[in-house]
This record gives sequence, C-alpha cells and structure tokens, in this order.
Amino acid sequence: MQWSLILLSLMGQCSFFTCQLYDYRFIKENKTWDEAQKHCRKNYTDLATVSNMTDMKRVINSTESQDEAWIGLHSYPGNGSRKWHWSLPGVEFNESETRWESGEPNDYNGHLENCALMTNKNWSDFPCTASFKFICYNGTNQSKKTCHVISDKLSWSQAQNYCRVNHTDLISGLDQLDHCAESGSDMSGTNMWIGLFRDTWRWSDGSSFSFRYWESLSANDLVEGQGDKKCATTVLNRAGKWNFDYCNNTKPFICYSDKVILVNESKTWVEALNYCRKNHQDLVSITNLDEQRWVQERAKNASSLYVWLGLRYSCTLDFWFWVTDNRVKYTNWAPKGHSNDCDMSAAMEKAGQNQWFKKPDNEKFNFICF
Repeated sequence: MQWSLILLSLMGQCSFFTCQLYDYRFIKENKTWDEAQKHCRKNYTDLATVSNMTDMKRVINSTESQDEAWIGLHSYPGNGSRKWHWSLPGVEFNESETRWESGEPNDYNGHLENCALMTNKNWSDFPCTASFKFICYNGTNQSKKTCHVISDKLSWSQAQNYCRVNHTDLISGLDQLDHCAESGSDMSGTNMWIGLFRDTWRWSDGSSFSFRYWESLSANDLVEGQGDKKCATTVLNRAGKWNFDYCNNTKPFICYSDKVILVNESKTWVEALNYCRKNHQDLVSITNLDEQRWVQERAKNASSLYVWLGLRYSCTLDFWFWVTDNRVKYTNWAPKGHSNDCDMSAAMEKAGQNQWFKKPDNEKFNFICF
C-alpha cells in the first residue's frame, strides 16, 4: 500500500475543522447548587469547570441569557482547606519547589495572609488587601516573553487585573521568575506582589484548575466566601464575572460535556488507536495551549507514567502528523524529547510539566480518546 493511502487510513474524522474537546450547555431550570450538580452528572459530565478566559468566553456564548447561573466551584472553608495556586492558568504550584522565607507562610498574628510578596527572590504571605508594587509577565511564546515591574501600588486582586488587561498575568511559577532574573529585569526590590494566592475553592469534577474570575470582592471573601455563601455563580450580564451565593438558592446553571476520555488500560499505540476508533472517535489531538491544559488534567489520573496521544512520525514522508488530520502547529515537546525516528509516536508524561516524548510504538501506555 502506498504511504499516502496508509496515512489516509490513519487519519480520523475531524479533517478540515476543529473538534471541540468539551462543550458547555446552559440549563434554564431553577435548581439549588446540589440539584444542578446531580442534573449535570446524570445528563452531561458535571457542573461547568472553567480553566481560562477562552473557556469563559465559550460559557458566555453558550447562552443569550442575562441570568446569574451556577458553575461547578464550591468553597470548603477552614485553614486546612486552603491551597496555594499560581494566577496564570496552566502553571501548577509544587509544594516541594518553593522559595519561602524561613517561617513563612505563617498567617502572622492570626490574620489571613493569602497572597504572596517577593523580596530579593524570597516569598512571604501577606493580606491580599495591602498595596504594593508588582510584577507582570508577558507572552507564552519563548521568543516574546518579557517581565514588567509596575511601580504603582495596588492590592493583589487589582494587580492581577492590571496584568491581565495590559500584559498576560501576574508573574507565575519558578520558570518565569528565573527567566525574568536571567533577562536582567530588576527584581531586587522589596515587597512586590507575585501571582501566588491560596483559597478554599474546589471544582465539582475534581479538576485542579486555578483560574478565577471574581468580581471585585474583599480578600477574605475570595478565600472562603461570605459565611454560608459557598457556591459560585457566573453573572452573565456582567461579562460573566463570578460571584457566590447560598447553595440552597435556586438558579439556572451551566453543565459541560467532556469528550476527553482517559482509558486506564495499557496498549501499544496502534492498539490504542483502534480502541479509540471502535469505542469513541479517535486518539486525541492537541492543537493549542487550551487543549493541552484540558488533556493534561485528565492525564494526571493515568496508571502509567505516560499516555499515548494521536501524534505519529512518518519515516518515509519525514514528518509528524495528527491522526485527526489537524496541523501540527502547537507542540509541547520536552527538551530533546523527540527526533525523527521510525516507528515512533508521541506520549504525554502524566506528571511534571506534562511534556511530550517520542516513544516506540510497541511500548504500552494508557491513552486518551475523544
């Protein structure tokens, strides 16, 4: 068989258009948060999970309603429930890789200190309502990454909003901090906000996405909600900004349907491809950063160290291709993680930075269908 015909046999059914990996559905029935959660889990996947601003725009576009609607974010108050997050979606906080000053974080004098300041590379927790200089970060492309120390003194949430409007986000993660230091940015001053915060909010489906889109609320409200107001809403007539309310109040709600399926069985790449096409649609393709974030969240639950993706190398034609016929324009290869070798396909690591590695087709891993 000619290689062109072999490639056509490998290519799936998403040719010439983008296959959405998940969809949102606005339900115009008034239910409590718990009732909405049960409805979504029975008929879809779960109450809406929102991972970034791209998702937020899709949520808004899913309905012409101007109502306030439940989403899948719930607060579990108490100091033991607080978790640290980086502000920039997709950058995960690692407890084993921090730069806290000795004795920090400490909620000094019993005050809630849920945002992080940096002084000469070291961090301390501090009340989010205080006003300080801050550091914004620009870009997701390596050649365009820049750092900006903003001298205006703002609260943490004001600083975050400023950075998201004028740059990309508050500086987030050790890689960005180190990049800024190595690029010559002057970050030697004292007390500058960085994009590190903690709160008690969790997604209904168990996702660890740190994206938050609150309206202007006090620092303590953002951490735990107001008293018994522990369930989050999106206010559609205010650009979808989030608020919270008593969970027993009734409102419309937004569900999502997840088309990304982690298969916890280890198979060769071809076996995985055949399984996905028989039982679902295809092995998953990743064409942008938003899809990468969504797929890597599912990959975390794999029982193997890697999961197969629908990306394969053609030795005869000398190129990598997605089996869905999507163009290979976005990649997340590990440094030296791939080369053009025969009988190789791409697998994502389940941990770390969820980077891609070339692996021999006959190795066996879990895999992700859609």
